[in-house]
Amino acid sequence: MAAEPSVVEVTLESDLKNVEVADELSRRVTTRAGFDEEDRQRIEMAVHESLINAIWHGNKNDASKRVWLKYEIFDDRLEVRVRDQGNGFDPTNIPNPLAEENLLNISGRGIFLIRSFMDDFRVEKLAGGGTEVTMIKRYVSKSKST
Repeated sequence: MAAEPSVVEVTLESDLKNVEVADELSRRVTTRAGFDEEDRQRIEMAVHESLINAIWHGNKNDASKRVWLKYEIFDDRLEVRVRDQGNGFDPTNIPNPLAEENLLNISGRGIFLIRSFMDDFRVEKLAGGGTEVTMIKRYVSKSKST
């Protein structure tokens, strides 16, 4: 029988200053989970981009709204969930940042980076409002230490 996952969960105000809080939390969780330096940086960047999207695009920088960040450490993977109180978005309608007409845009690369750095990426519009992004990173080998 598999062990219960370790869970770390926080609620943050929709303020871009809180991205630094999430960055530090990501460093701690990915280190504790036993990821190597390269994977830690990839996960941290994916969480960073996702949190910015939740605060800026999802909650429209509205300080009265919250963002929830949840890490679950399983034996074979790390699952990270970021939930906002926004109206949601369709990930299939995001312009390709590698298309010639988008190469010089100053934004629009977050989802591309998240998909590049994580093994799985899902977006779910929540009943009652809000969006939850789930990002999964699997361990390269089963011989990790916690």
